[in-house]
Amino acid sequence: MNPRLVPLAAAIALAFPCALQAQQAATLDPVVVTATRQPTRTSELLSDVTVVERKDIDEAGQSTLEEILGRQPGIQVIANGAPGANSSLFMRGTSSNQVLLLIDGVRVGSATAGSPAWSRIPTSQIERIEILRGPASSLYGADAVGGVVQVFTRRGGEGFSPYAEIGAGSYDTYRGNAGFAGGAAGWRYALNAATDYSKGFNSTRNPGPRNFTYNADRDGFRQNSVTGSLAYAFAKGHEAGANIFYSSGENRYDAGTPGDDRNDQVVSTYSAYLRDAFTDNWTSTLRAGRSTDDAENTRNGVRTSTFKTSQNQYLWQNDIATGFGNFLAALERLEQDVDSTTAYTVTSRSINSAMAGWRGQFAAHRLQANVRIDDNSQFGDKTTGSIAYGYQFSEAWRANVGYGTAFKAPTFNDLYFPLSFGFRGNPNLKPESSRNAEAAVHWESGLQHVSLTLYRNDVSDLITFASIPGTFDSTMVNISSALIKGATLAYDGRVGSFVLGASYDYLDPRNEDTDKLLPRRAKQYGTLALGQQEGPFEWRVEMQASDYRYDNVANTRKVAGYAIFNVYGAYRLARDWSVFARVNNLFDRDYELVADYATAGLNAFVGLRYALK
Repeated sequence: MNPRLVPLAAAIALAFPCALQAQQAATLDPVVVTATRQPTRTSELLSDVTVVERKDIDEAGQSTLEEILGRQPGIQVIANGAPGANSSLFMRGTSSNQVLLLIDGVRVGSATAGSPAWSRIPTSQIERIEILRGPASSLYGADAVGGVVQVFTRRGGEGFSPYAEIGAGSYDTYRGNAGFAGGAAGWRYALNAATDYSKGFNSTRNPGPRNFTYNADRDGFRQNSVTGSLAYAFAKGHEAGANIFYSSGENRYDAGTPGDDRNDQVVSTYSAYLRDAFTDNWTSTLRAGRSTDDAENTRNGVRTSTFKTSQNQYLWQNDIATGFGNFLAALERLEQDVDSTTAYTVTSRSINSAMAGWRGQFAAHRLQANVRIDDNSQFGDKTTGSIAYGYQFSEAWRANVGYGTAFKAPTFNDLYFPLSFGFRGNPNLKPESSRNAEAAVHWESGLQHVSLTLYRNDVSDLITFASIPGTFDSTMVNISSALIKGATLAYDGRVGSFVLGASYDYLDPRNEDTDKLLPRRAKQYGTLALGQQEGPFEWRVEMQASDYRYDNVANTRKVAGYAIFNVYGAYRLARDWSVFARVNNLFDRDYELVADYATAGLNAFVGLRYALK
């Protein structure tokens, strides 16, 4: 499919709800917490939010978290080759280190590289994903310039529900997971273990002087993971609980021949909370959590480097409901430590934060405001804020406008990397700052939801490479600015027994200093999905199409656009048993996401699933 036809494809999908009305009660209005830090229905939000439920994840078959996120509006994802390879997520045109990842409320990522290890979050451990697009530093602090992705691991409910899944597919891929969840007498619990293995494919392509990393071998991936949760409601409105997430994976990658290059990486989170509803109007939550991102690189079995980030996070949040709206008041502390074979001159920092928020609804009017102060031991105070207004024109039509500021903290590599191969960090860097304005209109009727969101994000003090005058060395400096403008058109809904989804993104991410497009972002990107469930059989067809993109800052190296199709099918053998199959890249399209890095061709995965009904 020609990428220029993406707008037409989206428009065709969006025409369905205008012609047909579903007669069922609305179910496209889930409760989310990421957008406001308080439980809120999506129809009451003044921000751009998507929710991915467990059923959506099951339909993704063997897909990775990056692939699932890449099928959502406003998000583009790239990867350097086979499963487990380094990947980047661009939300509304911002970079991967300008998007914050949370797992069960705990911040996750590398303080040296600056971005999360998306490939180390197995989908088998996920119950739900909430995606908040737009500036969120007034709620979550540093790095939430483009938005927030929050992953919730599996949770327990009433009764006892065991489940298991096993499957195999192309590239010698094998996956399995098993667990249980349940609850009784005030207790809730869940435990899940999973393993993933793939021999993969050759991550690099185009051998020759242009690609010095080429190595003609298969780049495999293996990963073992476990999650667990336990909670106890010891009185009405009072609950204590704990969550764990642990994932250990290794992937082969190409760094030239001869050589066997491998990355071993552990991502983990541990947290405990105490939630007390002291009155009908006041709920207090205390939370303590710790996350680690521990990576080790080896070549021919010999360690070449290690980078470990540990983050301790403490939160006291108060939610107060009044006749004048809902208030939020919270204190937070974040402690980041780095342990590495690289000799950083500074290896730790702390951030103390205070935040306040309010949201209210008066007749057809909705308002929300947030402010946050972050006191960072490296660069001092940073204040961010946001304000939004919405109006409900009718039962079906609503619109909102908003403005918010955000910032990204420099990484330890940016600040303190010791002189090596002509590069060194710059301890005088300032945080990157952004100012974002947006407007959206929504149409909702029954099971139909159409939205159009327009946004403009001005990012200043971008951190970039620069030569050091009088030397042959380079460093990082605050000199660049970027203007990211875009629009997202999205539809989700049901027409009879059919489930429909479509999105189209137009993006203009530009470096204002050079008037060049920011690299690895396509100006047009679209998705289309159609599915149906009839009796014991379920099917789904997906399309993703992308315009071309540039692979370098000078915009001299173009990566061609593409369109790929995926299909999914499942058949219920018995009440608790089903078989499923997924075929990705159905027409075996040869394409690149990153120049000189391969992508998977036609591939399939077949599995057996058990879930007690």
